[in-house]
Amino acid sequence: MKQNRRHFLKKLGATGAAAAISPLAFSEEIPDKNFLERGPASEMVNDTPINLALIGAGIMGTEDTNSALRHANVKLVAVCDLYKGRLESAKQKWGANLFVTQDYQEVLKRKDIDAVIIATPDHWHKQISIDAMNAGKHVYCEKPMVHSVKEGMEVVNAWKKSGKVMVVGSQGVSSLGNEKAKELLAAGAIGDIVYAEGFWARHSPEGAWQYNVPKDGNEQTVDWKKYISNTTARDWDPLRFFRWRNYLDYGTGMSGDLFVHLFSSLHFITNSKGPTKVSSMGGLRYWKDGREVPDVLLGMFDYPQTPEHPGFNLSLRCNFVDGTSGTTYLRIVGTKGSMDVKWEEVVVKLNQNAESDDPFLREQAKLRGATEESRAKILPPRETVYAAERSWKGAHYDHFGNWFNAIRTNGTVAEDPIFGFRAAAPALLCNDSYFQDKFMKWDPVNMKLI
Repeated sequence: MKQNRRHFLKKLGATGAAAAISPLAFSEEIPDKNFLERGPASEMVNDTPINLALIGAGIMGTEDTNSALRHANVKLVAVCDLYKGRLESAKQKWGANLFVTQDYQEVLKRKDIDAVIIATPDHWHKQISIDAMNAGKHVYCEKPMVHSVKEGMEVVNAWKKSGKVMVVGSQGVSSLGNEKAKELLAAGAIGDIVYAEGFWARHSPEGAWQYNVPKDGNEQTVDWKKYISNTTARDWDPLRFFRWRNYLDYGTGMSGDLFVHLFSSLHFITNSKGPTKVSSMGGLRYWKDGREVPDVLLGMFDYPQTPEHPGFNLSLRCNFVDGTSGTTYLRIVGTKGSMDVKWEEVVVKLNQNAESDDPFLREQAKLRGATEESRAKILPPRETVYAAERSWKGAHYDHFGNWFNAIRTNGTVAEDPIFGFRAAAPALLCNDSYFQDKFMKWDPVNMKLI
């Protein structure tokens, strides 16, 4: 009670001068702000050393490794990449004594490696994950877990057989924002979910995957034959290697790269297994550089009623031609309000205290018997913000922490291969809908295409 009183007096002090001037001061909407924190109980108690290897040392592989090495008792001992330039860079960044190779099988044969990070192009995720678990390694695989829906159960079955800990790298699943949104939805803060939407926008060459092509990137420094060995045979093409996300043989387009993050967050928050119907449309509007995938993509998804949640619909948008300079969010809309969910923040907006400014709707309300009250009321805040404390180390750090903790304690992770496949499948089916120009039917419980 004393704490609540102090909180009230603090807010009163901030608005007291305004209240003395204007009787309307308290009617202004001042968001209520709360801070999210990661308690000491979340820190790992088991300090067993973990020897790590990186397979795929590009942009995400480097970011993943740097995040992993921020944890205590984690050591990088080996790096694999098909481009020799990245192997040389790895030694400069992480130590001259690193074992480096262009053949991932050489990494998996090493007895001193406990776990691997797989951050290759998407078309190699399935095979390297399976080979790594069969070799007795724990796996952190970047999203999407697989390159096509038909590959999903192969990874799930290999994981079940191996007894190893595998986590998929949609880091938002370990974020304070996702965890708070899950708690708020379960508590009924916004009522029953009826709709959700997500938007991912960019407007830059790098954001649209026009990555730098190294001057020394050629057939002498890149193992091109290995790169294309599990897909269509082609002559050397530096763009298909260094800008692989633009091509269907290697990447999974905007939906596989970005929608999958939004699916992962939504499924974690709602406990959903996924949609049953998928559709999409879009086009190549701006980045006409030879890519095979659209730069504007819209997806629509139908989530039926299940024991975990009411039925709802999802709308996702991705735009690489966004003149607003970029916006990313997941909004969950319920019968009482909505939540805007980011990894580091949740904003709850309630509509139960809102009055319409539409004169037609006000007159209709009168016709059904609603009356205007003569005296003003004190209303609770319509908007509440939950923000991560500055001391929080971030979702990327926590995602690796959860994986290491599960390895050390023989525990589990939220984003295991079953979760990862259920998040990847609707994203991949979004591509299929776009290119086949039809609705896709999906069984999210049994994880099968209908």
